[in-house]
Amino acid sequence: MRTQVVIIGGGPSGLLLGQLLHRRGIEAVVLERKTRDYVLGRIRAGVLETGLVGLMEEAGVAERLHREGYVHEGTQISLNGEMFHLDFKRLTGKPVIVYGQTEVTRDLYDARESVGARTEFEVDHVVIHDADSDHPFVTYDQHGQQQRLDCDFIAGCDGFHGVSRQAIPLSMRREYEKTYPFGWLGALSETPPVHDELIYANSDRGFALCSMRNANLSRYYIQCALSDHPGDWTDKAFWQELRRRIPAEMAEKLVTGPTIEKSIAPLRSFVTEPMRWGRLFLCGDAAHIVPPTGAKGLNTAASDVHYLYNGLRQFYEERDSEGIDRYSERALLRVWKAERFSWWFSGLLHRYPDQSPFDLKMQQADIAFLRDNEAQQRAFAENYVGLPY
Repeated sequence: MRTQVVIIGGGPSGLLLGQLLHRRGIEAVVLERKTRDYVLGRIRAGVLETGLVGLMEEAGVAERLHREGYVHEGTQISLNGEMFHLDFKRLTGKPVIVYGQTEVTRDLYDARESVGARTEFEVDHVVIHDADSDHPFVTYDQHGQQQRLDCDFIAGCDGFHGVSRQAIPLSMRREYEKTYPFGWLGALSETPPVHDELIYANSDRGFALCSMRNANLSRYYIQCALSDHPGDWTDKAFWQELRRRIPAEMAEKLVTGPTIEKSIAPLRSFVTEPMRWGRLFLCGDAAHIVPPTGAKGLNTAASDVHYLYNGLRQFYEERDSEGIDRYSERALLRVWKAERFSWWFSGLLHRYPDQSPFDLKMQQADIAFLRDNEAQQRAFAENYVGLPY
């Protein structure tokens, strides 16, 4: 079997790339290790930058997003109970849209199925062959049979633990990593959000975030120890701790209820370079991880898709390899800016075990500068709504 592009990974970045390529008449096969239902069962954040919304529009899958998504023109920041507003629309002319990553993925799967584009589920033992040649191919097992798929290019959209990055020889790649000494305990509840915008809170008890999925589905987070387990936290304990960390006026309005999902996510910054080896290209978590602070994970994957899609389009439509040749350079330039913002914003809001009184005063001064200085507010807003591609 043969196709033009093999996409390893049926998450949002792989599906978005496949849909964009399909709209330009470029054939792509998506290989996914799990089932469609499993992929759609993953709980992920959903704050979409302007650039990602534009890609969804170009892919022809933005109708439900615009109908059901929530436009957020700003966000709230608090320090020890004092809350202030940052107005994205005034500062940049752009909002963000809250629309769950699961819904993005669902829309892309539906679009792919409606046009009969090929997606192979329950694929195992994927091996990338001859990526550094002009004739790469992929082998995999499916339902007890081995398959081979020849192609022109391979897009590795299979996440941090996937096979794509590992296919690049260690001698050819360099990895940069920072691990954070805490995690986020997240709880999902079928309750109305406490505010119509996200609230990022710095308190003397640690970080908290109030976010939303829709009018009756809320997602809340509190900073926790890496040694914690979700089962350590009863619903009562979680709600009590969240109330202690957010402004009193919000704590009074908070509607609580049974949580329908709890999980703990460690925080990590990670980048591998380069993001291309021969005819293999890395996208999204396969190449980089950002802390969830500032919602850059899915959005940074989307910027990778933008550069790779346009490079492949340029190759097939214009017989020009400039776009794919410069893919890694262009993608990494934006990736590192997103890493910087997520690292800085994480440092602004969290309590670190080794913080001295001086460090805490500097953190407070940094937040005060953001509150009082419009130039700093504009820089923040430009990063949050998404730097240009």
